[in-house]
Amino acid sequence: MMRLFCYSVPVLALLVGGPVLAQDRGEQAPAPRPGAAPPGGFNVDRFFQQYDRNRDGYLERNELPEPLREHFGQLDANRDGRVSREEMQRGMASIMPRRRPSDMVYVLIEMSDCEDGCTEEVQRAYDILRRLDKNKNGKIDSDELKAERERLIEARVKALFKEMDTNQDGKISREEARGQVRADFDRIDTNRDGFIERKELLHAAEQRPPQPPRAGAAPPPERR
Repeated sequence: MMRLFCYSVPVLALLVGGPVLAQDRGEQAPAPRPGAAPPGGFNVDRFFQQYDRNRDGYLERNELPEPLREHFGQLDANRDGRVSREEMQRGMASIMPRRRPSDMVYVLIEMSDCEDGCTEEVQRAYDILRRLDKNKNGKIDSDELKAERERLIEARVKALFKEMDTNQDGKISREEARGQVRADFDRIDTNRDGFIERKELLHAAEQRPPQPPRAGAAPPPERR
C-alpha cells in the first residue's frame, strides 16, 4: 500500500538524502550550479532551532548533524569557523546534488509501507524497464528506448482517435476535438484543412516540449 506524504519530510532527510543516493549509486555528487536555489522544503530557521545548541545564532562544526560536518568548509563561506543563517541557506545548493528523473525509484521505495502489497508499484516499474530490454543483455540501449517511445505514442494517438473521432471518418474535426487537442487544433492541423488526421496528431505527439532557455543564453532569433 502506498502512503501519501501529508506531513513534512524531516529536515535532515532533505539535507542528506541527495548525497546518500549518489553514494548508494556509486556516483560522484555533481558540481554545484552557480546561483542554484536551495532545495525546496528547507527551512533554515527551523534547522537552526533544532541544531544551534548554544543559541548564539551560528552553527559550529560540532553542532551540525554528522553527515553535514564534512561539508563544513563549503558552508562556512567567510572562513570564520561558524555558519550563519545566510551561509547555510546559500550553501545548501552546493552540497545537494542535482536531482535526476531516475531518483523517482528511490522515492517510490521510500513511500512504500512494507505491508503485503507494498512491492506492487516497485515491481511494476521493474517489469516496465525489463520489457524494454528486448535482447536481454541487462541494459537498455537507445534503439530499445526509441522503439518503446514510438509504441507508447502510437497507442496514445490511437486512444485519442477512438475517443474523439465520433463519426469514425478517420479524422478529428474542430467540433469533435477535446481538451489539449482542441486548444492546439490550429497548430496540429498543419495542412489547414480544418481536420486533424492521424499522421498530423502523431507528428504533434512526437515533438519534444520546448526547453527553457539557459541562464545567459542569447534569445532565439526572431522569425520574419
